[in-house]
Amino acid sequence: MSNVPSHARVVIIGGGVIGCSVAYHLTKLGWKDVVLLERKQLTSGTTWHAAGLIAQLRATANMTKLAKYSQELYGNLEDETGVATGFKRCGSITVALTDERREEIYRQAGMARAFGVDVEEISPKEVLEKYEHLNIEGVTGAVYLDKDGQGDPANIALALAKGARQRGAQVIERTKATGVTREGRRITGVDWEQGSETGHITCDHVVNCGGMWGHEVGRMLNTNVPLQACEHFYIVTEAIAGLKQLPVLRVPDECAYYKEDAGKMLLGAFEPLAKPWALDGIPADFEFDQLPEDFDHFEPILEAAVERLPMLADAGIHTFFNGPESFTPDDAYHLGLAPEMDNVWVAAGFNSIGIQSAGGAGMALAQWMEDGAKPFDLGDVDINRMQPFQGNKTYLAERSKETLGLLYADHFPYRQKATARGIRRTPFHHHLLERGAVMGELAGWERANWFARDGQNAAYEYSWQRQNFFDNIRDEHMAVRENVGMYDMTSFGKIRVEGPDAEAFLNYVGGGDYSVPNGKIVYTQFLNQRGGIEADVTVTRLTETAYLVVTPAATRLADQTWMMRNKGDFNVVITDVTAGEGVLAIMGPRSRELLNLVSPNDFSNATNPFGTAQEIEIGMAVARAHRVTYVGELGWEIYVPSDMCGHVFETLAEAGADVNLKLCGMHMMDTCRIEKGFRHFGHDITAEDHVMEAGLGFAVKKDKPDFIGRAAVLDKQEQGLNARMLQFKLTDPEPLLYHNEPIVRNGEIVGYLSSGAYGHALGGAMGLGYVPCKGESAADVLASSFEIDVAGVRVKAEASLKPMYDAKSERVKV
Repeated sequence: MSNVPSHARVVIIGGGVIGCSVAYHLTKLGWKDVVLLERKQLTSGTTWHAAGLIAQLRATANMTKLAKYSQELYGNLEDETGVATGFKRCGSITVALTDERREEIYRQAGMARAFGVDVEEISPKEVLEKYEHLNIEGVTGAVYLDKDGQGDPANIALALAKGARQRGAQVIERTKATGVTREGRRITGVDWEQGSETGHITCDHVVNCGGMWGHEVGRMLNTNVPLQACEHFYIVTEAIAGLKQLPVLRVPDECAYYKEDAGKMLLGAFEPLAKPWALDGIPADFEFDQLPEDFDHFEPILEAAVERLPMLADAGIHTFFNGPESFTPDDAYHLGLAPEMDNVWVAAGFNSIGIQSAGGAGMALAQWMEDGAKPFDLGDVDINRMQPFQGNKTYLAERSKETLGLLYADHFPYRQKATARGIRRTPFHHHLLERGAVMGELAGWERANWFARDGQNAAYEYSWQRQNFFDNIRDEHMAVRENVGMYDMTSFGKIRVEGPDAEAFLNYVGGGDYSVPNGKIVYTQFLNQRGGIEADVTVTRLTETAYLVVTPAATRLADQTWMMRNKGDFNVVITDVTAGEGVLAIMGPRSRELLNLVSPNDFSNATNPFGTAQEIEIGMAVARAHRVTYVGELGWEIYVPSDMCGHVFETLAEAGADVNLKLCGMHMMDTCRIEKGFRHFGHDITAEDHVMEAGLGFAVKKDKPDFIGRAAVLDKQEQGLNARMLQFKLTDPEPLLYHNEPIVRNGEIVGYLSSGAYGHALGGAMGLGYVPCKGESAADVLASSFEIDVAGVRVKAEASLKPMYDAKSERVKV
């Protein structure tokens, strides 16, 4: 008889370190009837051959929080379970071989301090004191984290599995999930196969922890989980006499990492051009398998490593290992509730950092499943960020060649992916390219980020300093501030909400008041029950029964899913109509003048005041003009049926010659919005940030009788703010800000910038960020002295609660 029960509260598919962590943390929260199915043997996919590096510092505060949790958990797991995890806090060193890389790691060090991680910038000499075997020639700087470490990947997973079993979970090996039963948006059960025996287990939830099988398992569960297995190489030397415990060493400029283990050295690589594996599917019998050696592929890494660590020249190679790891299109793992289903969860695609991420990811997902809400902002890894097309196998094969190498590439500001490009193009794409557009990519959309001048290299030349497009952005920025500019906003998501209950539904799901006349535009947020911001959108009433919700390009799917999940019994239809219309933003003091040259309609305040939309003629086409702005100037967003976009662009471009119209890009939009203090969703405002503390209470109509998050808004209003979002401007015009730079108040680090860019009209780098203020008035906060830490140098900053540019928005409403 099979040992698989007939029912479970949750079925976890996959017995690597991630699946074991999810089971461990669910049982820790008191879940019963937890069943984990592993097709072969625990850890037999990628966990068993992982390098086991455990680092704390990640790209954002919450990802760092999860990584810190992992190393703290592993430090105590052996005592709890009796399974040796091999966890050692041996520290880690990252060295830079260029000035640009030094800038990067020093900025990361500042970020680490803001996130509460112990970190130390050290000189080449100090590196040598901690790592005597290293050739420090060419080393320009380094950072040291004393609490980083390493562990035994398989035993960490087995310890987690034992902890889960001790609290009642069933961890069942040699049992493959082969299919599912489904009712609407829910999986009702999982079919399984155990040798010659088959069966079915009904369940309330399913978690896809399939690792490199995650894409395949996702399809079985009617969900999109974009990831691709790639070959990952490392060597292990013979024993080296006298070799003692060393910190983990990373030399990203040589694509290499080093780990001492039991008197041997492990050298691994994240090479610039990776090798996708198993494009036609992973072999059915794969279990603890190695892939064929490819010494030619690894040789350049090894040659550099022998120069960097000379003792390798005399050490024999004990093992040359090639094993698969799964990689996602953006090098961030997948976590959360899949958008296509209401009870299918995902924890997969860990981009070779599964061991250091497993503890925190398992904890976060378990808490999310327990509460029905994210425990904190997980936007970086939320599976909702992935677009449907990104599950395309051809796309994944092409993108994965790059993403593995990007782990150790220079993480320059504005760096664009180079592979799998040109997939989603707006109707204006070729018009923009012909006029010098330099494209970036977001959610698959090709977007004009800036425009090259005649004779200028129309490509990014990356740096941490002023990049080759800095002056181009300044010119575009000032054209919008002083004259008129035009840019393509087609990529922004457009979601049509229509039906007899459209008004009532939006009044429930959103914080604004949507009981407005046709043509009225409402800037608003969708809130969660904690008052955190799930979406930042504009909502235009088109008719008595239809609205258009406009969202950031990257969050269209997430925002539509949020509405679908809160639809309840409201009689509405929610439809993605993004591709149906192109959008040109026309912004600047002469924007009305330009529109008057191409349209007979009235764009005056009397007819078309700020926050309203009207149907217009433009050239020989029809369009809709929305009078809104994200750059803080008089302007309109022109919505054009896709089939008429070419004509409208040409009409505007021809008329624009009379008013010196300038084509602009997305980077300009960012520099202008930060001068105006407009929030950027995903950076400045997230599910974790209370709408009142974000300074957006004006957009919430608190007297509405019932909307999601109302109680939390009223409670915050009564209890007072714990933090305030401030706008900062450096007093020195030279340093640049991007995001995550520490905020220093009266000499103490109190937070970090959630976003940063250069304010060309105001003459300095600017940022937004939250400052704790419990029990303090706004005046108390502003009376403080502020600095921003830029790569270890503290720079004085002005701070303001009101926009530093056009505080009363007089320019917007002229």
